Amino acid sequence: MDKTPNKLTDQNRYKTGKSSLFIGGVLVILIAITPFLFYSYESFPRDAIVWDTGLITFNTSYPSLYHLAWYFVSKAVPLFLLLIWFFTCRHWWHWIILVPIAMYAFQLWGVINENGGMDELEIYYVIPLMMILIPAVYLVRAKLFAKILVNDLQSIEEEFMTKRSFWQQIKDLFR
Repeated sequence: MDKTPNKLTDQNRYKTGKSSLFIGGVLVILIAITPFLFYSYESFPRDAIVWDTGLITFNTSYPSLYHLAWYFVSKAVPLFLLLIWFFTCRHWWHWIILVPIAMYAFQLWGVINENGGMDELEIYYVIPLMMILIPAVYLVRAKLFAKILVNDLQSIEEEFMTKRSFWQQIKDLFR
């Protein structure tokens, strides 16, 4: 089943190939430097609450700037990677990635605001988003599978009507 070459689509593929190669290269570099971004908290002072850089002065209510930096990068780096995944994913289910993105975003907001109760109330902010996203993604899934299986429904119905032993049902799960 060879497709006949289409000059228009082949030309468009080559035109976008260079830009997509550049964007892909940038994404690879960004993903590759994430361990360095994550361990950047090591460069912050361990015992200081106030840090004067000459340009700006950092003051924190955390035990030290080291702790603040660790909390920040432990929320920002996964959020960064999830955002890359969300914007580059082409699957139908990529909208569900918004749930962990929202969770990390709320946690990062708590770190920036220096809330005392870390990772405690974010679930209450994420639940309304989940109440919208999960049924919406499931509805998309149901519609996709309904279109795929519309011709196969008769055979599925016949399969359900046949009598099978318990072990046959177990075997059918793994085929």
